[in-house]
Amino acid sequence: MTPAFRGSITALITPFNGYAVDEKGFQAFVDWQIKEGSHGVVPCGTTGESPTLSHEEHRRVVELCIEVAKGRVPVIAGTGSNSTTEAIELTKHAKLAGADAALVVAPYYNKPNQEGLKLHFRAIADAVDIPIIIYNVPSRTIVDISVETMAELARHPNIVGVKDATGDVSRATKTRLAIGDEFCQLSGDDGTSVGFLAHGGVGCISVTANIAPRLCSQLQNAWTLDNTEDVIRFRDILHPLHEILFCETSPAPVKYAAHLLSKCEPDTRLPLAPLTLKSKARIEEAMRGAGLLND
Repeated sequence: MTPAFRGSITALITPFNGYAVDEKGFQAFVDWQIKEGSHGVVPCGTTGESPTLSHEEHRRVVELCIEVAKGRVPVIAGTGSNSTTEAIELTKHAKLAGADAALVVAPYYNKPNQEGLKLHFRAIADAVDIPIIIYNVPSRTIVDISVETMAELARHPNIVGVKDATGDVSRATKTRLAIGDEFCQLSGDDGTSVGFLAHGGVGCISVTANIAPRLCSQLQNAWTLDNTEDVIRFRDILHPLHEILFCETSPAPVKYAAHLLSKCEPDTRLPLAPLTLKSKARIEEAMRGAGLLND
């Protein structure tokens, strides 16, 4: 069975002009992503600075993304929250706006136990008839959704997959054995995405794809075609980028990198601080090494 969501799926930045969302810049960026070969896009995820978007801005960014995608690739709208009620409201909006799926992060700060996690995700899946991809990112949320909990949640017809940012590539095998191949497993960690594929994953929701969409999609395509030589080549080109884009808190580095490509301003919202000059120099060096900038 071929999963509906696969390949290189970009966790989109949200361009700002000062404090305001740059709507035209965002839509141009989404269009560029699709034309460069990205297999899907995610508006309003962590990389999109969703914690600092107002509800009105959040809904608007999702709508702008769907409007420009025009069905060319799946739009997986970020709709998670540490409030179950708020997550339901955002997920309802995503469905009404025409999103193909919702990406729902584990509740952060509250620190629910496994039973609380099951109740949270089931409440959202019961309330909105849309494919839901669970986002498990313990480094940001403090909680880790266990394989056993994931297997129970996967019994719900609307819960179709996971974005796994645990950094444990073997988790994909454990999850596949517990649930089956039909459950869509996407890596949330660029640096280990190839290892995740080897363990049964089907793609990556990628930060790096914001600045190297063609390279990221080519790597995923090469894997699908069993072209090991190209997989290794693209992996090695991309790896320095994966590392440097987290030299400071994301998405500040990737926004600066996109700025170097003239795709947006480097502006982030507080509490994210501006990048240091040292980090800017390192990012530019890595981009030149990957062939993304001309001398």
